[in-house]
Amino acid sequence: MSDDEEYTSEEEEVVEETREETKPPQTPAEGEGDPEFIKRQDQKRSDLDEQLKEYISEWRKQRSKEEDELKKLKEKQAKRKISRAEEEQKMAQRKKEEEERRVREAEEKKQREIEEKRMRLEEAEKKRQAMLQAMKDKDKKGPNFTIAKKDAGLGLSSAAMERNKTKEQLEEEKKISLSFRIKPLAIEGFGESKLREKAQELWELIVKLETEKYDLEERQKRQDYDLKELKERQKQQLRHKALKKGLDPEALTGKYPPKIQVASKYERRVDTRSYDDKKKLFEGGYNTVYAETLEKTWQERQERFTQRTKSKLPKWFGERPGKKAGEPETPEGEEDAKADEDIVEDDEEVEEEVVEEEDEEAEEDEEEEEEEEEEEEEEEEEEEEEEEEEEEEE
Repeated sequence: MSDDEEYTSEEEEVVEETREETKPPQTPAEGEGDPEFIKRQDQKRSDLDEQLKEYISEWRKQRSKEEDELKKLKEKQAKRKISRAEEEQKMAQRKKEEEERRVREAEEKKQREIEEKRMRLEEAEKKRQAMLQAMKDKDKKGPNFTIAKKDAGLGLSSAAMERNKTKEQLEEEKKISLSFRIKPLAIEGFGESKLREKAQELWELIVKLETEKYDLEERQKRQDYDLKELKERQKQQLRHKALKKGLDPEALTGKYPPKIQVASKYERRVDTRSYDDKKKLFEGGYNTVYAETLEKTWQERQERFTQRTKSKLPKWFGERPGKKAGEPETPEGEEDAKADEDIVEDDEEVEEEVVEEEDEEAEEDEEEEEEEEEEEEEEEEEEEEEEEEEEEEE
C-alpha cells in the first residue's frame, strides 16, 4: 500500500466522522415534508465539504513540503556519509603509507648500522690478525702489556666502551663477527676423499685456533701478574715516602691524598680562614702574628697606665722623711714634680725590661729555626742515601 492510498483512506474517515458529528439529530416527524429545511441541511453539508476539501488540500501541501525537506536531508546525509567514508579511506591509506615508510626507514637504518658494524669488525679482525702475525714474526721480547689510549671524543678507552655495552649489543656484534669469520662449507658434490681432506683441514684449523687461544690466555696471565707486581712496588714506594714525611705508612696508598692538619683537634672555635692563610701561618707567618699581638697588648696596657687616676700623697706636716741636717724645706710644687719623675723612670725601666724579653724571644726563635733547618738537611741527606740504595738494589 502506497503513502497516497493511506492518506486518502485517512481523509475519507475524517470526512465521515465530521459528517456524522455535524449531522443534526432528526426526528421522524421533522424534515419529511419541509423542503426549506432539507435545502438548508444540504447547503450546510456542501459548505462543510468545501471547508474539509480546503483543509485537506492545505494539509497535503504541508505534508508534501515536509516530505521534500526530509528527502533533501536524507540525500544530504547520504552525501555526507559517502564523503566521510572517502575521507576515512584516504586517511587510512595515508597512515598506512606513513607507517610503511617509517618501517622502511627503520629497516634501512638498521641495515646501515649492521653494515657499519660489519665493516668496523672486519677492520678490527684484520688488525688483530696483523698483530698476531707481527707477534709471531717478532723474535725479540718486548713489553707484554700495552697501555690503552683514551678516545679523544668521548674520554673513554676502548675497554671502557666495551664494558658499557649491553648484552643485546654484544650478542649482535658476536653474530656479525661470526658471520664473516665462519665461512659456509661448500661440500656439495664432494667425494669421500675430498670430504676426508676437508675434515683434516678443519681439524688443523681447530688445533691452530686452540693453540692461539692458549698463548693468549698465558700472555694475559703474565700481564695480570706483572700489573699486580707493579702495583705492589708502587705501594712500597708510597709507604717509604709517607714514612719519610712523618705520615702514616698507608696515607699515600689510598685513592685520595692525605688531609693536611692545619689546626688542633681540641680547637672548638670554627676556623673561617682559607687554606692559603693557614698555610702561610705554618710557613712562618705565626711569628708575625704573635709579634703584632704582643705589640697590641703593650699599647693597650700603656694607654691604660697613662690614663689611670693619680692620687697625691697626703701633706706631710712634720719633718720630711730622708731629710738631712742642714737641708732647706721642700716647696709644695716640687713634691709633685718628683713624683712625676719617679713615674717616668719606672716606665723607662719597664720598657727596657720588655725590650730585653723580646730580644731574648727573638734569639730563641732564631735558634729554633736553625735547629729545624739542620734537621731538614739531615732528613734530605738520609732520603738521598736511601734513594741511592734503592737505585743500586734495582
